[in-house]
Amino acid sequence: MEQLPAVSRPAWLNAISGRGAARRSPVEIVANAASYLVRTQAAEVSGLQSGWFGRWTDGVAALRCDCTTFASHWQSHNDQVRAQAGPLWVVLGDSTAQGLGALTPDGGYVGQALTELRLRTGQRWRVLNLSTSGALIRDVLGNQLPQLPAAPDLVTCGIGVNDIFYSTPARLLRDLHTLVAALPDGTVILDLPRPAGLWGAVGRLCVPYVARINRTIHTEAGARGLPVAEVSTHFRPPWRGKFASDAFHPNQAGYRDWARALLAVLAPAPAPARG
Repeated sequence: MEQLPAVSRPAWLNAISGRGAARRSPVEIVANAASYLVRTQAAEVSGLQSGWFGRWTDGVAALRCDCTTFASHWQSHNDQVRAQAGPLWVVLGDSTAQGLGALTPDGGYVGQALTELRLRTGQRWRVLNLSTSGALIRDVLGNQLPQLPAAPDLVTCGIGVNDIFYSTPARLLRDLHTLVAALPDGTVILDLPRPAGLWGAVGRLCVPYVARINRTIHTEAGARGLPVAEVSTHFRPPWRGKFASDAFHPNQAGYRDWARALLAVLAPAPAPARG
């Protein structure tokens, strides 16, 4: 099996989540455990196996396969784009920058924003996507930023959701401070979506923490004069029809909101002509 790029996780968590191509996200870990329950005779009799719960575990497994497919796509794309001409946009981030959850890698926020950016500017923008599924803030610092080519025309960075699962709050905020200080001038930072109304009690518990992270992003970015694309403002309820089969990653429609948040900073839509 093709290997996924390495990401940083605490050693004790690697024993649970695995490494390389075998690594699993927190959602996958829960879904894998749930799949054993779904396959029991009681689940078949009760209808749990064929209901939403069973479809969810199948959906998580399907996106698991997409991780390597999407990573391979962007690697091939990056190899080609380096030799092409045109203004260069470099993308830093995690699975959302990979487009995981969309039908194709280009259906994520990067692909959708790239298409619209070309239309609005009339320029043949290229995109170099250095993101990695499962990446933490320290992976951007240690692995992605060192790959940054000289003098790109645009850099964007969307990271932090995975850190909620794998880092303590103190570590997350400290890493975020270090990241913002290390980003090139003019980098556009994406804030995090607020899970209001999502995942029941888990979502309600996460909202204050995500709001705190976003305040830190805005404060740190403001101190450096870096623009922030407000995903938290654009990607909002109603949630129906905006998530992939794992009920965690946005789907193509959900990523449209992310693309709008980014384009509002990069290339605002032209005002309608007055009659």
